[in-house]
Parts: sequence; structure tokens; C-alpha cells
Amino acid sequence: MKEIWIVDDDEEMGRAVSLMLKLLDCNTRYFFNSRVAAQALLAGGTPELMILDINMPEVSGLDMLEFLRRRKEWKDLPVIMLSSEAADVMVDKALKLGADGYVMKPVTIDELEKVMSQAFYNHIKK
Repeated sequence: MKEIWIVDDDEEMGRAVSLMLKLLDCNTRYFFNSRVAAQALLAGGTPELMILDINMPEVSGLDMLEFLRRRKEWKDLPVIMLSSEAADVMVDKALKLGADGYVMKPVTIDELEKVMSQAFYNHIKK
């Protein structure tokens, strides 16, 4: 069973995504901000995939993505960005920073499953 971490300041969205992931036979861990998730990583946590909201206070999902990609221990961790922002500029920025996928809120279970499969496939090919 895969362990997926969800980082989103919207608790309702975090719970919804967590429920969808459980229906997809994944274990989940929810973090309300990037700092807490980074602390869990630094303490030895090991997710198999991370889902990051882009717009969060203090440390954005894009900042967290940059942090992950700069550290050798997490540079290959599959990361999916989750956002209510549909601007092509934002999507392009996330992908250029190393995101493996981008889904819009509200996300459906089918969309989530598809982008997760693609993210895992991309990392197997590396």
C-alpha cells in the first residue's frame, strides 16, 4: 500500500483527497502547511508521493517543490500539484520546477488516479 502525503491548508480539501486516496488503496498523511510536512521529512518520513497545494500561507507549494528538488534525498519523489489556479503560467512554472503532474480543484477520483499513475510511471522510467 503506497503512502501518500497531502499538503493543503484547506482541511476540507485535504480530507476529501485523503478519502479518495484511501478508496484507491493508499495510506495517507495530511499536513496543513509545508513547514510541518518538511519537518516530517527531515525527521525521517518517507512518502512515495506528495500532493502539494500551490497557494498556502507562509511557504507555498511551489516553494516546497523547490525545496524537494534541491535535496538529493527527495529530488526523485513524485510530486503532484493541486490548485484552484488554472493559469497556464502557473501550470508551466510548476512543471518546470519539477512537478510530475497538476490537477485542478475540485479534483475527481478518476483525475487523481490518472495523474498518480502517470507520476509513478515517469519515475519508474528514470
